Amino acid sequence: MKIRPATISDLPAINEIYNQAVRKKYCTADLDEISMAERQRWFDSHDSNHYPVFVVEENNAVIGWLCYSAYRPGRRALKSSAEVSYYLHQDHLRKGIGSRLMEFALANASPYHFKNLFAILLERNTASIRLLEKFGFERWATLPNIANIDGEWCSHVYYGREI
Repeated sequence: MKIRPATISDLPAINEIYNQAVRKKYCTADLDEISMAERQRWFDSHDSNHYPVFVVEENNAVIGWLCYSAYRPGRRALKSSAEVSYYLHQDHLRKGIGSRLMEFALANASPYHFKNLFAILLERNTASIRLLEKFGFERWATLPNIANIDGEWCSHVYYGREI
């Protein structure tokens, strides 16, 4: 298993993994699957010098990914904080890969001058919350009952930590 910078050729796998999370519900606030055109725009917005995307490969197949994203782009006072996002292929859950990705995210944040990392997730995503807490992330904020998924309301939570 290796973690490396993502390339354009990884986008179909990245998109399929993300769309698995959309279909699963409560792993993302997206209710509709993301098109390849949308994924391409997303990838183009992630400058590899500042907010890169990485993939984890096993047997030459992408089985997960992670990225750093700008928080409130353009607001320079916030540029030392980044959102970290991570997704795993459904066939590779509970194998320790999420922990490997989080270790990588924390170990590789300093070259990008991040002082804080945080994740924004739905409160029902308990597996992700457990992963974040395992790595010292704390609940920094709750936006109560703002997400409506199939008629059920849930909170959006921010988990963060200083690096």
